[in-house]
Amino acid sequence: MELIEAIKKAGVVGAGGAGFPTHVKLNAKAEYLIINAAECEPLIETDKFLCREFADRIIDTILLMGQHLEAQHIVIGLKAKYKAEIAALEKAIREKHAAVEIFPMRTFYPAGDEQVLVQQVTGRSVPERGLPLNVGAVVENVGTVLSIADALEDKPVTEKYLSVTGAVREPVMFKVPLGTPIRRIINQVDLRVKDYAVIIGGPMMGKMQSSDSMIDHAVVTKTTGNLLILPKDHYLVRRAVKPVQTMIRQARTSCIQCRFCTDLCPREQIGHNVKPNQIMRNLWRQDQITDVKEFEATFGSAANCSSCGVCEMFACPMGLSPRKMNDYTKGLLRGLGINPEKNQNPTAKSTIEQRRIPTERLIARLGLSDYVFHVEPKLITDLDVKEVIVPLGQHIGKPATPVVKVGDMVHAGDLIAEAAEGLSANIHTGFAGIVTEIGSSGIRISKKEA
Repeated sequence: MELIEAIKKAGVVGAGGAGFPTHVKLNAKAEYLIINAAECEPLIETDKFLCREFADRIIDTILLMGQHLEAQHIVIGLKAKYKAEIAALEKAIREKHAAVEIFPMRTFYPAGDEQVLVQQVTGRSVPERGLPLNVGAVVENVGTVLSIADALEDKPVTEKYLSVTGAVREPVMFKVPLGTPIRRIINQVDLRVKDYAVIIGGPMMGKMQSSDSMIDHAVVTKTTGNLLILPKDHYLVRRAVKPVQTMIRQARTSCIQCRFCTDLCPREQIGHNVKPNQIMRNLWRQDQITDVKEFEATFGSAANCSSCGVCEMFACPMGLSPRKMNDYTKGLLRGLGINPEKNQNPTAKSTIEQRRIPTERLIARLGLSDYVFHVEPKLITDLDVKEVIVPLGQHIGKPATPVVKVGDMVHAGDLIAEAAEGLSANIHTGFAGIVTEIGSSGIRISKKEA
């Protein structure tokens, strides 16, 4: 089956980010194909596991992807300290005589940021609010590569590998159907705490589930890669629930204009205009700026923020929230219809290497040192799931449209929602059962009792 057609049919989306439909991203030609296996955030184990377990399959697939893109360079980016993962990939490369390069990186955050990775590998900075393709590169997560491998065998995306880390006795890797309740997974893990919150993803950019209700409603999607368990009284949990208005008041009164938030910003270092210190300094007068051009000049740099969190989780000595203020300001810009001009030819700063954030220091700063493991996670593939709720919007773009109805019997691999017109993706189920509900939360499928 033709590559793009197979990917589209299988409903493949980016496994390591916001879920961009892969058939759209790969419908291109590029000089570089870069495979992201850097595990951007601390305490996530999934990409490393995939590299160790499926190295042959990864290499076979990226060669086909590179051929499709007519790529001159195929590069796998991952941290140099991932010795076992690099060894597995290099063995597969040697045995297949594959023209694939391993790009070992320092252990810093955010090494796995798409645009940071592109700059490292190619020396080129992606334009502001642009795409890697603008500088001749296509970037895919290693999990996405394995979904493509399945798609080429006519297997849709129905399951997900994800790690569970944090306040657990040992890290665990799960393979579960899409729509599996998060609570069901956590109940299978030996926890070190009784009262906990969950971050879906990593500690910097993950989605905080701070209440029991939020955890009970959360399910596994195509983009779920990790569950980070933390005590409810942990610093990150308390920070996540702080009201935005409180953050605004603190920014207006407590910012000391040290510029650390700007100077350590990874996007600022690759040449983008991101000035959180300027935004913090001027928040007190936002209502006084009536001229649109002045408003854009004052707050427009927020549009280039990637929300990586370095500014507020590491840089700010006052414990303020520049990232949240950037997000707040983005909303103001949208409300005024302001789309700041983009720098199409950014150049990385000479200080870029000196201003990397060491992951170990970040972990310590976040109060996560007690949750660092030096063992490979235990794998669980036989989790007993009674019911799944499969969301219709597991990707950027329009939600998929259900093609099943209440009462239908479905089997693992069945198409249950079809991609909408435009940017969208098909959704299949990895769970056999009866459709019991179709609503705003997704398609509920319950196991048929004997």
